[in-house]
Amino acid sequence: MNELTESLNPNHQKKEFSCGKEILDNYLQKQANQDIKRKLSVCFVLNDKETNLLQGYYTLANNSIPQNLMPTEFQKRLPKSYTSIPTTLLGRLAIDNRFQGKGIGKLLLIDALKRCYEISKSIGSFAVIVDPLDEDAEKFYHKYGFINLPDSGKMFLPMNTIKTLFE
Repeated sequence: MNELTESLNPNHQKKEFSCGKEILDNYLQKQANQDIKRKLSVCFVLNDKETNLLQGYYTLANNSIPQNLMPTEFQKRLPKSYTSIPTTLLGRLAIDNRFQGKGIGKLLLIDALKRCYEISKSIGSFAVIVDPLDEDAEKFYHKYGFINLPDSGKMFLPMNTIKTLFE
């Protein structure tokens, strides 16, 4: 299968990336490589083959959330012995300004969810968690079925929901 994204590497033109959100630009340009080396997260990029510009990127990391943050209907189905629930964090997702409005965000989200689902077959992960940067990001994730976690600002999509997309 031809992968949409590839792991960030030194050949990628990170300095050219600009999505309009300084925190996301700075992360890619200044911190992503260090996080990868430290095994804190992985960064996947969509590289435009013609221009060699990064169209967008996302990061993934292991995560867990306290069970008491889960909505009640989900808590009922989880064993009480788990005080925290294993999840996968989709930490950042950004599209370069030159490529915005072309459906690349959706493509990257699907790519990320597919990776998360595949990983969940080997390592337990109940859901994918996101922590939207702003209202626009929250609307984006809502559009694709993410559910707000009460009292945290975070959102999640259960792995069983993601499974239905790929099986």
